[in-house]
Parts: sequence; C-alpha cells; structure tokens
Amino acid sequence: MPASSQPRIIILTGASCPWCNRVKDYLKEKRFRFREVNVEKDPEGARELKRRNIMGVPVILINNRPIVGFDKAKIDKLLGIK
Repeated sequence: MPASSQPRIIILTGASCPWCNRVKDYLKEKRFRFREVNVEKDPEGARELKRRNIMGVPVILINNRPIVGFDKAKIDKLLGIK
C-alpha cells in the first residue's frame, strides 16, 4: 500500500488485553502501519478514552473514527479490506 493512501491508525490498548494483541496482529497481517498508545502508561491516551466516554480497550481510531473492540467487519469497512 502506498504511503500516501495509508490511513492514520491509532490503537488504544492496555497491558493485559488479549483483544488488543489480536487487533495489532490483524493489522500487521494486512500490512497496515499503526501507532499503539497504552492507556495505562500514557495519560493523554487515558484522557482520550475518557473524552470519548469509552471505558474499555481496544479502541481503534482509523482517521479519527473510533471502533470499540475488535470489530473485524467495521475495521475491514473503514480500511477497504475485502
């Protein structure tokens, strides 16, 4: 995928979250780059969850559009994965 068409992906994660690892593995498998923000270590990431009134992780932000949990259908739709 050309860098110019690469969507901005941020994954808000927690240390003991198995679904967070599944999301990261899935995006790596599909060759998407992403930035991981561990909300337990990053106060700004924790504030972002609170601001969005979201209580759990993973939260995947694709071009600033949130997906709560590993919702593969929504991830595929936003990333154009067939």
